[in-house]
Amino acid sequence: MAVATGEGALAGIRVLDLGIIVQGPQAAQLLRDLGADVIKIELPGIGDQARWIPLSLEDRRSAYFVGCNRGKRGMTLDLRTQAGRDVMLHLVEEADVVVSNFVPGTLEAWGLGYEVLAARNPRLVLGCGSTFGPAGPDASRKGADLAGQAAGGLIRSMGSASDQPTPVGVTIADHIGSQNLANGVLAALVARQRTGRGQKVEVSLLGGQIYAQASEITAVALTGRPNSPEPGGHPLISMFYGVVPTSDGQIALVGILPDERPAFFAAIGRPELAEDPRFAEGWFPPGVRGELFEALAEAFRKRSTAEWVGVLAAGNYRYAVVHDQQQVLEDEGALANGYLQRVDHPEWGELTMVGSPIRMSDTPARPGRFAPELGQHTEEILLEHGYDWEAIAHLREQGAI
Repeated sequence: MAVATGEGALAGIRVLDLGIIVQGPQAAQLLRDLGADVIKIELPGIGDQARWIPLSLEDRRSAYFVGCNRGKRGMTLDLRTQAGRDVMLHLVEEADVVVSNFVPGTLEAWGLGYEVLAARNPRLVLGCGSTFGPAGPDASRKGADLAGQAAGGLIRSMGSASDQPTPVGVTIADHIGSQNLANGVLAALVARQRTGRGQKVEVSLLGGQIYAQASEITAVALTGRPNSPEPGGHPLISMFYGVVPTSDGQIALVGILPDERPAFFAAIGRPELAEDPRFAEGWFPPGVRGELFEALAEAFRKRSTAEWVGVLAAGNYRYAVVHDQQQVLEDEGALANGYLQRVDHPEWGELTMVGSPIRMSDTPARPGRFAPELGQHTEEILLEHGYDWEAIAHLREQGAI
């Protein structure tokens, strides 16, 4: 029987995080949650662009930076200078992973491509994220989350067929891309145990969006017909799958199976709907779903969300209350599972922050609590890697740190 050690699964792994905004930084943060020592490397005096995305004109704090960089140590290093590149190559010698999400070719232009890094450390894993992937006509184009959503077809599936394409209200392409990047890095670390060598891992926002829509894109390939956006539902799940309004909120119904429907219709006060053969099918013809959800909306508007939760829970139906982000922050289940964590920030006081989505029995995830200030640990990290105070002062004079 395994014994819980309290150490993370990636204890002893060192990651150099060159990432910017979300895709790279959040991938590195996931590795940090799992126990890796992550060093956030930023441009001196400027930092990650995410630092400059404020909450508002009055509140200059950055949720983007704090949300994707907690628990890391931070240092500044200008990779555009020879002195900065020399330091990077020295750091690489003792690192296990480098994470970046620059436009493909950027590291190579700085003289820090995979071949150069691997020559210094053959066991190094280089994880690279991009918008459009490392090959093809768009490889060298700049991009970000919305470009991934657009190129991958996601925003065409939102709203209704007559609507302007609707972006998802979060940077979903970046977040999926970060998960894919972390997964690729983890697989490369496992492969390294067998081969003794690292490798280059490449993912993109476009690739992540396509993979996330595997069923929907496969349907188009099989039928030759584009999926039509289904307001409040899903183009391939034409059944009990959608959101209904209550008297004070909304509830998502996530599949009421045919044999459950007579009892369900009775529970909501519409037993006559069970007599309609169209509503007994596993799949509804076009238009029938809309008619059904009009009837459901009429029934559900008569009672509060709390009352309907009691009805749906008693029937053991699949459902969820539709929450906004403030309600998510107060969700007991999210706190109990560690998806959220309460922290006492030295400047901002008591806060609820995002935790880890992963639970492990023997090597638990331990999310960091705070993001580093710009260059907060520069001297500490350089001293660890053999630089003395005179060398550090010289690097500062050269503008490398």
